Amino acid sequence: MQERFGAYRHHVLATLRKDGAPRLTGLEADFRYGELWLGMMVGSRKVLDLRRDPRFSLHANPGPGADLSGGDVRVSGRAVEVTDPEVVARYAAAVKPPEPFHLFRAELTEAVRTYTEDSYMVLESWEPGRPLRTIRRTSDDAALRVE
Repeated sequence: MQERFGAYRHHVLATLRKDGAPRLTGLEADFRYGELWLGMMVGSRKVLDLRRDPRFSLHANPGPGADLSGGDVRVSGRAVEVTDPEVVARYAAAVKPPEPFHLFRAELTEAVRTYTEDSYMVLESWEPGRPLRTIRRTSDDAALRVE
């Protein structure tokens, strides 16, 4: 999963607007110190969205072409704003983002990877405290195969 996000710098973040509608925006996500970090411009709509409702989904950049090397990957969770000056400074020293910026730490509630294998579409889904769930199906299947 981390490799898939590391393949490209820019990804697509989904947040919730004030009226509950989804907002999709570009974002540079960073796996560092064993966690997923989301850095944002001061005053951006996504910052306001996450402060109001911390739920988000982040879709990994699929890259060029249609092969989806490494699969199609999405994570969801809650974004926790980081205000500790030492943590923000440590992150800024390592990443060198344009300053000033807002920093959020992601608390993941779900990770999903979809890919093809032989004639199957495979969906792997993980949630904290649960084993990895794998579903394999073809377009001819009337029902899902859950492993």
